[in-house]
Amino acid sequence: MRQFRSRLPFHSAIFVSAIFAAATVFMSSAFAQQPPVRVRAEIVKVDGNKLLVKARDGAELTINIPDNVAVSGIAKIPLSDVKPGSYIGVSALPEPDGSQNALHVHIFPEAMRGVAEGHGAWDVRPGSTMTNATVDQITAVGEGRTLTVKYKDGEKKIVVPAETPIVTYVPGTRDELKPGAKIFIIGAQRQPDGSLNAARISVGRDGLTPPM
Repeated sequence: MRQFRSRLPFHSAIFVSAIFAAATVFMSSAFAQQPPVRVRAEIVKVDGNKLLVKARDGAELTINIPDNVAVSGIAKIPLSDVKPGSYIGVSALPEPDGSQNALHVHIFPEAMRGVAEGHGAWDVRPGSTMTNATVDQITAVGEGRTLTVKYKDGEKKIVVPAETPIVTYVPGTRDELKPGAKIFIIGAQRQPDGSLNAARISVGRDGLTPPM
């Protein structure tokens, strides 16, 4: 973890606070019965404090953002950055043997260790799950890895194929919210006119589609 912190320093307390708050929504949206709206989309147009986006199902949505919208970047990192002791989030598909086949892995900043800890249903694909936990053991399997992760109520075996996207959070700016950018919003709030309000947005770096 020391090497990871030196490669991706978190200079801004505001950034950490924003991500912490977003992760709190992440926890409630992952495990609550009536989650806020999650948005996975590409920005089509920016008009002041309104974003016109195209969702992954083709729907056009209007996102209302405040002047001080919190933006975090999602950056790709190598699988080798996942180490014993890393606090990670994993979306996955359950396998018949009880293991989880990872669809993506993200490493949380050290300041967020323990946030949203647990295992539950997720919606990146039908039947998918989300696990936020600490890596206990890593076994190399070809170019991929098998992770044993532990959280407060149990543990999971997670198979991570070599092609699985591995990402982390980095500080972002509002300037990154521009046409063509791929975004992920954890907890947007639907308004009576059908638009969505979002105080926090994650945006993929270098053309990356946030895989959450």
